[in-house]
Amino acid sequence: MNNAVTLYTWEGINRKGRKVSGQSTGRSPAVVKAHLRQQGIRPGRVRKSIPRLPGLAAPIKAADITLLTRQLATLLKAGIPLLQAFDLISEGVEKPPVGELLQSLRQQVAAGTNLTEALRNHPRYFDELYCHLVAAGEQAGALETLLERLAVHREKSEQLKARIKKAMTYPIAVVVVAGLVTGVLLVHVVPQFQSLFAGVDGKLPGFTLAVIALSEFMQHAWWIVALGLGVGVIGLRQACRKSPIFRHWLDAGLLKAPLAGKLLQKSAVARYARTLSTTFAAGVPLVQALDSVAGAAGSAPYKQAIEHMRRDVSTGMPLNHAMATSGLFPGMAIQMTAIGEESGTLDFMLEKVASHYETEVDNQVDHLTSLMEPLIMVVLGGIVGALVIAMYLPIFQLGSAF
Repeated sequence: MNNAVTLYTWEGINRKGRKVSGQSTGRSPAVVKAHLRQQGIRPGRVRKSIPRLPGLAAPIKAADITLLTRQLATLLKAGIPLLQAFDLISEGVEKPPVGELLQSLRQQVAAGTNLTEALRNHPRYFDELYCHLVAAGEQAGALETLLERLAVHREKSEQLKARIKKAMTYPIAVVVVAGLVTGVLLVHVVPQFQSLFAGVDGKLPGFTLAVIALSEFMQHAWWIVALGLGVGVIGLRQACRKSPIFRHWLDAGLLKAPLAGKLLQKSAVARYARTLSTTFAAGVPLVQALDSVAGAAGSAPYKQAIEHMRRDVSTGMPLNHAMATSGLFPGMAIQMTAIGEESGTLDFMLEKVASHYETEVDNQVDHLTSLMEPLIMVVLGGIVGALVIAMYLPIFQLGSAF
């Protein structure tokens, strides 16, 4: 007898006569149908769910969860019951995976599960921080307020990530464009000069010979360069995912990098302060809040430091002393935290710290953007100029010989 739990896709009609669909797990279609009837759904077709091939369905992104949180907070603040809010949001969803997620949450809540437990059943989309805040809202009877705060937190975090991504895009663009221009010149332009030099007596300059050798290599073995870059990128991604030691080493190196390092440090401090302010204001105990903050740090050195801070705070050390001991937080953030602890306004002071460093990140991104625009011109001009000089050096030598 097969007792394995299987994922089934079902269709049915709810108490209002509206057609609904979703996915449920069970040991057989009969068990799934019985479970649906308990929820007030008259089941129709129930079949085994066929896994989607990667790329065929739009995945659920962080922005989708943020929008869902904002919509849910708005509807609950308007006095609409939770189950009805799920139905209303489902009607406007364009991505099928998001609709299935909503249906799954609705079914669990309708069956008597609280929202926190329903969210914990989808850890891929709702992390511990999200679940902690929803749990605090349910316990305090202020779910709509906590969802509103959570929506603001996620929106601020995504804006911060967008700024960092914007700042990192320009250096990558410089490297990619420079590589493409160099490749085109070496493969298509240099060979034209090489055929011209073939009938010239005398030894070519060393710089010209080096460029010609590089051109010949690119013409016959360009695929080795492309394969090496592809393997390097894939290997780097896998190492970051599977090796915490390598990820820590890489993040620590990025934090020390010129220009980008300061930007990443400020963004990490802003993310830490924003997350801790949100969780602590929701009534989550400080030690537990720090546990959630560590998971949302986004940088391995900061995650490790926050975990050490959590252990120090659990032994009675003030938070500002723990921050100072870590050596990763600026003096302004430490002093504001100390003031917040002494005055009992820690969440307010942390929010001020987050706003300050978010503004700093925004200003530095604008500054880096203005620096990168001329840098692109300088790099491209230098590459093209070097290749032109290499090709015209023999011509200059021939001119000086006469």
